[in-house]
Amino acid sequence: MIIGVPKEIKTHENRVSLQPAGVLLLKRNGHEVFIEKGAGVGSGFTDEMYVERGAKIVDNVEEVWQKADMIMKVKEPIQVEYSRMRAGQIIFTYFHFAADRALTEAVAESKCIAIAYETVEKKDGSLPLLIPMSEVAGRMAAQEGAKYLEKPTGGRGVLMGGIPGVPPANVLVLGGGIVGVNAAKIAAGMGANTTILDINMPKLRYLDDIMPKNVRTLYSTEAAIRNRLPKTDLIIGAVLIPGAKAPNLIRRDMLKEMRPGTVLVDVAIDQGGCFETSKPTTHADPIYVIDDVVHYCVANMPGAVPYTSTLGLTNVTLPYAVQIANKGWKKALNDDAELKKGLNIADGKIVYKDVASAFDLEYTPIEDVM
Repeated sequence: MIIGVPKEIKTHENRVSLQPAGVLLLKRNGHEVFIEKGAGVGSGFTDEMYVERGAKIVDNVEEVWQKADMIMKVKEPIQVEYSRMRAGQIIFTYFHFAADRALTEAVAESKCIAIAYETVEKKDGSLPLLIPMSEVAGRMAAQEGAKYLEKPTGGRGVLMGGIPGVPPANVLVLGGGIVGVNAAKIAAGMGANTTILDINMPKLRYLDDIMPKNVRTLYSTEAAIRNRLPKTDLIIGAVLIPGAKAPNLIRRDMLKEMRPGTVLVDVAIDQGGCFETSKPTTHADPIYVIDDVVHYCVANMPGAVPYTSTLGLTNVTLPYAVQIANKGWKKALNDDAELKKGLNIADGKIVYKDVASAFDLEYTPIEDVM
């Protein structure tokens, strides 16, 4: 199989979907790898590094897409890439379809095979290809929130850890999953009073046992959230429903209950966002203000730390990519139940129910395309 790796073109996206070590493994399995020139530079990998491991460097991105049986990416195709997708071509990347109808329709129209990193799911419900980027995004959420709490960036002018005689910041984390736990770890490590909200009581009991003393747990209800708003400095939205649109836990009217300069960091923005007032931003222009509340909604947060993110991502995606390349997508998915859950769209049919439901589009059972 020919695997193609185009350079990511989303704003300030410096990650790459394959590190040089991955090229070597794919070559050992008898496959060819085409890398667009400069695709790895943002993550610290030169073209020469890829060539040393057996890749072919291609100057023209169109050639990468045209020749590849499988395209490996980090982010979803954007509009300029829609016409490059073709029938029968496997595209293995983060898609987050439920937040983007235009992308969903374009992929269906292309009749490509769309296998989404974010819906590959293990028996225990964990999402192995989302976990490393959720870890990065969660840790960055506290880091970025601390920065935007500073007065010059529009925040309240509150130091996360406070100082002796002056209280620390109050941080509210919505969701006790991978993102939320990592956000809480960093916020607590910076000295902030941190509260994690979730509706899963066994998870809350577990977190209550293992988290530092300055982290509290609270059962999530609208009333519980509203009660915390007037005294919270930073709110991190970290709720994920695999493959579906994120719920709006903070509505527009609730902004009035917050103090001016409160910061909202929406890590769920790829899936539509946890806050009603969220809209995707970029690293070039990361924030906006509504009702004196600072919103940080960068849709590719891990792209700001591409070296760490690329290594973390490719460590987990590569074994699945090798399976697909070795067996072809149908056999690979039939042999691996967790990888099978990654199939969202195939041959023009939406086979992931939550994606079809998000836009009231026709749903086709996965067995019909296998």
